[in-house]
Amino acid sequence: MYIRKKNDTTLQVTQPNTLLPFLTEKMSATRTTAKQWLSHRLIQVNGATQTRHDFNLNSGDKVTLLRQKGNACLTHPKLKLIYEDDDLMVVEKKEGLLTVPTHPESRETTALSILRAYVKKQNSQANVYVVHRLDRETSGLLVFAKQQDIQQYMRTYWRQLVTQRTYIAVAEGQFDKKEGEIRSWFTEDKRNAMVYSSPVDDGGDLAITYYKVLKEKTDSNGSTYSLVELHLQTGRTNQIRVHLASKGCPVLGDRKYGHGNSNSPIDRLCLHAQVLEFIHPATEQTLHFETPVPKAFLNICK
Repeated sequence: MYIRKKNDTTLQVTQPNTLLPFLTEKMSATRTTAKQWLSHRLIQVNGATQTRHDFNLNSGDKVTLLRQKGNACLTHPKLKLIYEDDDLMVVEKKEGLLTVPTHPESRETTALSILRAYVKKQNSQANVYVVHRLDRETSGLLVFAKQQDIQQYMRTYWRQLVTQRTYIAVAEGQFDKKEGEIRSWFTEDKRNAMVYSSPVDDGGDLAITYYKVLKEKTDSNGSTYSLVELHLQTGRTNQIRVHLASKGCPVLGDRKYGHGNSNSPIDRLCLHAQVLEFIHPATEQTLHFETPVPKAFLNICK
């Protein structure tokens, strides 16, 4: 277990209350300041991030105000900072932004380069390390480490640390079963960077995805779309895209494994990393993060 710097403020609840009055009374904050803390995900109750001002508190609960980091501000149209502490950063990436450079000499802006520039404004010796990745055209939640040993720990124990990982996709067509498991074995061809799926064990890597159809819509042209919730049991390269394509319902806008954007009402890959929940490697507390489903996805299946 890693030791985290103790710069946060934690108070114990002595009698039942709701969160906003507790923050204003016990932490001497104005209502405006307290609401800003909540909206910026700086408040935890018993280790879990809380954003609701009317959240009910019970005697014995512990309320923590996370230490705010310096005066630097992350402002970028493709990247939003959701959470930051001494060990980790959680961000929401927009579609079209790479997580990391495609090759060492690349000068293309990436989520990694944006975050490194941000932390170096506060400390020239600071750095950021990649824990996991999203495809360029996939939007949603990403975790980065601020120390190399944290990065290595999270990569080694990723499957044990992650307690929930949910994606939302718009898929082409209709599923025979509205809920189920997709299980197959993946083999990657390095020559064309394609991943191939086999329904039987052919020596590849086992990939397991759980899916649930939330909505279906057939438009005026006869094209059918499905809004799908997906949970990853494994984390293989292009797992969701390959698995949905293997079901005959590729992710809408997928030029690599599907039909491209020929039938897409919007010019993007319709895949979003909506929920990420994991055990903090330093505090051993469970952190839960959730972002809204892109409105464009909902409009397609309205």
